[in-house]
Amino acid sequence: MQSELLSKLSSPRQLRGMTHEQLVQLAGELREALCEVVSRRPAHFASNLGVVELAIALHVAFDFSRDRLIWDTGHQIYPHKLLTGRFNEFISIREKGGLMGYPNPAESDYDLFMTGHAGASVSTSLGLKAGDDLLGEDRHSIAVIGDGALPSGVVFEAFNNAAGLDKDLLVILNDNKMGICPRVGGLAQYLDKFRTSDFYGGLKKDVSWVLNRVPLVGDAMERALFNAKEGVKASLHGGMLFEELGFRYVGPIDGHDLKSLREHLELCKTLKGPVLLHVFTEKGHGFQPAENDPVTYHAPAPFDRCEDGSVTPRKGGGKPAYTDIMSAAILRQMESNPKVAVLTAAMCEGNKLQKVRDTFPDRFFDVGICEGHAVAFAGGMAKAGARPIVDIYSTFLQRSFDHIFQEVALQNLPVVFCLDRGGVVGADGPTHHGAYDNTYMRVFPNMVVTAPGDELDVAPLLDFALSHSGPVSIRYPKTNAERVPRDLAPVELGKAEVLDWGRDGVIVAYGTLLATCAKVVESLRNEGLDVGLINARFLKPLDTRTILKAVGQSPFVITIEEGTLEGGFGSAVLEAVNAAGLRTDHVRRLGLPDRYIEHAERGEQLRDLGLDYEGIRAAVLEAAQRGPTSGSAIRTAAGTPVGAQAR
Repeated sequence: MQSELLSKLSSPRQLRGMTHEQLVQLAGELREALCEVVSRRPAHFASNLGVVELAIALHVAFDFSRDRLIWDTGHQIYPHKLLTGRFNEFISIREKGGLMGYPNPAESDYDLFMTGHAGASVSTSLGLKAGDDLLGEDRHSIAVIGDGALPSGVVFEAFNNAAGLDKDLLVILNDNKMGICPRVGGLAQYLDKFRTSDFYGGLKKDVSWVLNRVPLVGDAMERALFNAKEGVKASLHGGMLFEELGFRYVGPIDGHDLKSLREHLELCKTLKGPVLLHVFTEKGHGFQPAENDPVTYHAPAPFDRCEDGSVTPRKGGGKPAYTDIMSAAILRQMESNPKVAVLTAAMCEGNKLQKVRDTFPDRFFDVGICEGHAVAFAGGMAKAGARPIVDIYSTFLQRSFDHIFQEVALQNLPVVFCLDRGGVVGADGPTHHGAYDNTYMRVFPNMVVTAPGDELDVAPLLDFALSHSGPVSIRYPKTNAERVPRDLAPVELGKAEVLDWGRDGVIVAYGTLLATCAKVVESLRNEGLDVGLINARFLKPLDTRTILKAVGQSPFVITIEEGTLEGGFGSAVLEAVNAAGLRTDHVRRLGLPDRYIEHAERGEQLRDLGLDYEGIRAAVLEAAQRGPTSGSAIRTAAGTPVGAQAR
């Protein structure tokens, strides 16, 4: 990437020596750097284009080598990374070993928290300020939060606490009318009122300018002028909501006007107590295709830029993803059953639910980034007799743990949880891996926990879930769907599907690594090792009859899951084996280790974790070599007999 100013920027402190014209030029270079990277690989794009000027202005007004800055959600962190000395590494963003697509304290002292879930920025910024005050450190603390994250319940908990503590805290509301999809709900409608054409009129600007400079003299005069100011302010822009929550409201201002941004940030530095600066930005600003379609360009596929400014997406193709298979199955259920409804949390696009939304708008509920509310809402719907499907990423459903317990599982209500992105998710990294749902869902009494083995299992599992009398969880990964050729066994509660028994050992696969396991089994049989394969389908209730038969009769058993080993499917197998009084020394578990998995391509992650074809094959060969077998033998590359020993 070529850049006149950006390439020479080793520290954001250099920004303070630039002229306004140079800063405007720098904004253009930042956008060019974003276009260069995103044209090569999938990455968050439109949200980053929208905060270029805001990032520059923040680093001019504050010194974040000392002051505190938290970017809520964190996917709009790219301009911040470029301004804090990471230009030369930027081309590696979201690649294995490269920069992370979210804030990462391991990369830079300018990144304070690894943030990938929405809503916590105000809380952490308030905590930073309280901690600094406690230790006698005089630092500014700033949270940048989008209007899509604003409705999250934790945001209002933090607002309430901040007002009570009366700490000097600056919250910048980055209002671009979007989350990943257009924002929804009453708060969205409230914010929309700020964008009326009259609002930008000269009267508003003039009166606001005057009111913010009225000197207050004496108690009576102060009260009178304060009341007058608040009344006019309320009539002008409705900022009273934030004022009543205990925040000094400033704005709204144009988030792409660098001069205005700098002036208002300098003003906010002088104000005491909690302050909310309302900034209007445009998602995709400065890149016409993204301005026209910010939903598609939130995280677009790689594209080629044309001379006329248009773009040509690079051809993808290939098989449909599990997300597509599930969304099609949901649509079919809604077509046949008027009681079925779908709830999602600002992820209509990510969960591929657009056709569901457009076909059945009265039975589609996007609650915004409020996962806890989504689950409690679904509990109410189920109690009323509906059949709600809660379609949320595995990593985001973690935010609703208590509501899964109380409003659904404790009541034994028939809510279906479709957990998208179960397992490793590639370049989004540790904030987004669906690593823990096997563990956190199986702890609840009444909960049925399932996973399809392949594409053929998806629709039958959804059919089963919507006919079951209690809550059911179905998890599936972010990858193209695969199919294991077989005579499909019907789905029955707590019943595994035995594809084949093997004399020399058995693989028990929970989830869509089944297809990889089938390839391993086929290759080993061609080499003389007879390994069986079981599609577990259910983690809870576990098919103990089938599992115990495998453990009791097979020389080795390997469980495979794309989730954390701590408390996951393999743990459930060991618990069942222990309860039955059987030996476990020949049972091996493959899954995600007890550490956070760094960002990389999904295939790279599976390979590093030993969950690809070669890794699973190696694990089977090792198990066969270590344990006694009663079947035929093969030889390793070194010529050592494998699987030839007898009991």
